[in-house]
Amino acid sequence: MAVRQGLGWQSSHEAASKQAQEVTKIVEVSAAVLLRNVADAAPRQEYLLAQRPVGKVYAGYWEFPGGKVEPGETLREALDRELREELGIAVQRAWPWLSRQFTYPHATVRLKFFRVDAWQGTIAPIEHSGFAWIKMGETPLVEPVLPANGPIMQALEVPAVYAVTNAEENGVEIELARLKTALANGLRLVQVRDKTLSTAARQHLCVQSVALAHRYGAQVLVNDDVELARATGADGVHLSSVRLMQCRERPPFPCVGASCHDEAQLAQAATLALDFVVLGPTLPTPTHPDAKGIGWETFAHLVERAPLPVFSLGGMRPDMIETAWAHGAHGIALMRNWG
Repeated sequence: MAVRQGLGWQSSHEAASKQAQEVTKIVEVSAAVLLRNVADAAPRQEYLLAQRPVGKVYAGYWEFPGGKVEPGETLREALDRELREELGIAVQRAWPWLSRQFTYPHATVRLKFFRVDAWQGTIAPIEHSGFAWIKMGETPLVEPVLPANGPIMQALEVPAVYAVTNAEENGVEIELARLKTALANGLRLVQVRDKTLSTAARQHLCVQSVALAHRYGAQVLVNDDVELARATGADGVHLSSVRLMQCRERPPFPCVGASCHDEAQLAQAATLALDFVVLGPTLPTPTHPDAKGIGWETFAHLVERAPLPVFSLGGMRPDMIETAWAHGAHGIALMRNWG
């Protein structure tokens, strides 16, 4: 009996140890955010969610389609194969985007999300129970959604262009006129920077920027000044890299961004669960004439595992957005070329 008990304990112990190893071992997964344009009262995009079939873990849950990276595959090769097998489509264009790690009871997965906006073939639920298109900015009508996918849906709502004001060079009234034109043309995310303006001038710029932006459904963040953001009705704050590293908790605003220059600052932004960051300067810029820029390859390396949307800042022009997407950026941040 004692021997049998010993063997039973050993078997249970080995099973528990094996399960613990399976949970702590990281499973690499490629996932697709399929995007399509829709004609509506206001043109916008939809993304696709697919329902996990009966017989699989989390059957009935909704997720972004994709699957495990097989030995010898790159993340992109796994994405192409999975979408061919699961949905019957051939990917034509995919932009590397966010990476999120999540521990389920049965496994720890690291998901690399790609934004896919071009494919061949008709989408069919070959390995899913069904699929649904969700309009950007709306709460999905399908449920439940896998927990790891919730932050991705929020990140999708962050616009691809982030404008930074430059009233210090242009003058406040000229900058406000530039902002009004850009908002009318679709700009939806603005940072009021201009730290060297007088207190009165900066407050005037903030008040007027918020009034203009809210008229168009856009958001305004104030650089580093929590009190000014609160007093002027701004949507949030944008933290400097110094202030970011001093923070112990996320500032209490609906939208918070930050400036980052290295891996440690990116990690801090993720720990605080910020909405997005800017990273740079990527290329040489007049704002920092002594900085050569980190270059696109270093940018891509730094954001490869980033769980938050990252804007490329420094030397950007509107025609560079696809270059930024190709290197893992969520979009571009501009000071001089947005209006």
